Amino acid sequence: MSPEPLPSLPYQNAAPVVAAVIAAGGRGTRMGAAVAKQYLELDGRPILAHTLAAFQAVEEIGRILLVLPPADVEAGGGRRIFAEIGGRIPVTLVAGGAERQASVENGIRALADLGDEAVVLIHDGVRPFAFPGLIRRLIRGAVQWGACIPVMPVTETVKRVDARDVIVGSPARESLRLAQTPQAFRLGLFRQALQAAKTSGLRATDDAALVETAGGQVHCIEGSRFNLKVTTSEDLALASAILAAGLPSSGGLPGPE
Repeated sequence: MSPEPLPSLPYQNAAPVVAAVIAAGGRGTRMGAAVAKQYLELDGRPILAHTLAAFQAVEEIGRILLVLPPADVEAGGGRRIFAEIGGRIPVTLVAGGAERQASVENGIRALADLGDEAVVLIHDGVRPFAFPGLIRRLIRGAVQWGACIPVMPVTETVKRVDARDVIVGSPARESLRLAQTPQAFRLGLFRQALQAAKTSGLRATDDAALVETAGGQVHCIEGSRFNLKVTTSEDLALASAILAAGLPSSGGLPGPE
């Protein structure tokens, strides 16, 4: 049975309030490091500091919610990182949940004072290279369509395997895309999707899937190969190589506006 479509919201043409929720509540067990991956050093400062700097460079954003493990919020670790990079945008620390979806929900709950027409950007804290041009295009996409995410085409052959790692299919890659963050939504639309997921018990691997499953349409724009998610030691080495090649570390990566 197809899900009921989400109701349309009465958007106006005025420039919306824009907030960012940066999800950094995980412990990164795949990295095998002594500290959580968001605090690992990249070019002399934590990965999370690079991520925050990228969002600080976008003047359309008026508020940043930084979702951290509860113990780190109590210890003020996020404030130390913010103090290190500075910036004009106020950063509010929010305690994360047991999993990413719960952490994002806590961040959205902290935006209770914003109306449904606001735009929220939801981003992985360990993606340090979201350039301002991409973020601005996502904001415009959310204003126009209600939901907009960055994607990249699949350039390698994809195989579907069974429990024995035996190939059982080779899906055509022409219609496949790799989803990235930040993902941008009208806040009212995403609130509806969160409530629908809570009612159904859905646990999704990204935020767009919540809107999709609730019957909403999510539009895609081109992301960036540089916008990698640092989840393994190989990813960290690649991120270091990107910086060593001379690309700026504060969100100024090349890309169309």
